[in-house]
Amino acid sequence: MNSEKKSRLFLLFLTVVIVFFGFCTENRNQRMEKEIKAVDTGISEEETDICIALTFDDGPHPVWTEKLLDGLKERGICATFFVIGENAEKNPELIRKMIENGNQVGNHTYSHVQLTECRPETAIKEISRTQEAVYKAAKIYPRYIRPPYGSWNEYLQSETELKTVLWDVDPMDWKVQNTDQIVSSVMKQTKDGAIILLHDIYETSVESALKIADIYLAAGYRFCTVEEIGIE
Repeated sequence: MNSEKKSRLFLLFLTVVIVFFGFCTENRNQRMEKEIKAVDTGISEEETDICIALTFDDGPHPVWTEKLLDGLKERGICATFFVIGENAEKNPELIRKMIENGNQVGNHTYSHVQLTECRPETAIKEISRTQEAVYKAAKIYPRYIRPPYGSWNEYLQSETELKTVLWDVDPMDWKVQNTDQIVSSVMKQTKDGAIILLHDIYETSVESALKIADIYLAAGYRFCTVEEIGIE
């Protein structure tokens, strides 16, 4: 095969590759537009105060939490962060930034243990150490707790005045770590008053959260903290 024919075949192959990837990108964008429209059509003109809560576990992370906080501020919305005490101690400036930006900070234990599998005194210490870590960073004590794995019981409730917050929407972002899949999963599950569970220690979760924010803001939703959404 002469060099001229090889060049023509290579150019043909390159063209096919470019067209294929362009087609895939276009399809993905079209799917996203359809999903946005689907959200839009779910809101009537009379509904003006539809509220959902973005919540984030396991942070703060020195890179991704910082990016998330900036992104939320740019969009004028707030979220609730259930922080790990160890990470709060390592990144006190991010705890302060959360509060300064109007976000809410909750307790997610000191080292992400399953509280109902601990000795009672260990479980209480996990909670109290995180309370102190947040107070040391920002001079506030969290009022809400999200127990890791949703693991809670009556004894723990009797030993703390913190209100327990679980979730309505779980896209398994820690496992999937794919932005498009996470966004699509959230959009399929979210209704008015929903509490969305994400983790601010993964780049894909932060990217997903900001995309979700853009989609629902455009659709007329309002973002609330768990306190604003009415958790009792």
